Amino acid sequence: MNDRMNSVGFDLDMTLADTRAGIAAVYDELALRTGVFIDSAAVVARLGPPLEWELANWLPPEEIPEAVAVFRSLYPSLAVPATTLMPGAREAVEAVRRGGGRVIVVTGKNLRDAVRTVEFLGLDVDEVAGSVFGADKGPALASFGAAAYVGDHVADIEAARAGGTVSVAVATGLYPAGELHDHGADVVLGDLTEFAGWFDGWRASAALV
Repeated sequence: MNDRMNSVGFDLDMTLADTRAGIAAVYDELALRTGVFIDSAAVVARLGPPLEWELANWLPPEEIPEAVAVFRSLYPSLAVPATTLMPGAREAVEAVRRGGGRVIVVTGKNLRDAVRTVEFLGLDVDEVAGSVFGADKGPALASFGAAAYVGDHVADIEAARAGGTVSVAVATGLYPAGELHDHGADVVLGDLTEFAGWFDGWRASAALV
């Protein structure tokens, strides 16, 4: 298997990065500024879909564009500094590097904040693609040549299918392992601490084919 086919894509929120505290802080501030109730605990319990989709649960359509602008103006100062690595995230990226592969982060988060987050966490990645969700992540994965895509959401399974990659699901977000399996993930891990062992074994098996 060549180096390009060792390459892996990762989702960001609740896969590589625990963004819950920071995103909750932004939503709380947004609620104060708009005077609209937003249950930030409910929001961070279902991270994954685009910002506009979540805001539609709290605001009328005509108010969403302005709320998006306010949210994104607050994100660098409130959310990024409160972001932490998910368990095993750095080790997972390093495992791909050791295998001679490249790493792409493909996320629903807008590109600027995704890059800020990756840089803040000090993750060694080759490329970041933002503002894509579900099957819309497929073209970025395919053009990068990712052999697998790792994510915590059932939509990340759709992304892997659309990108022609192996779907590796981690049960660190909204969906437990059983649901990820039922939605068709090729591999289900408890969290990224299990990734390096799986990846090394997967590469070894592929080399024998």
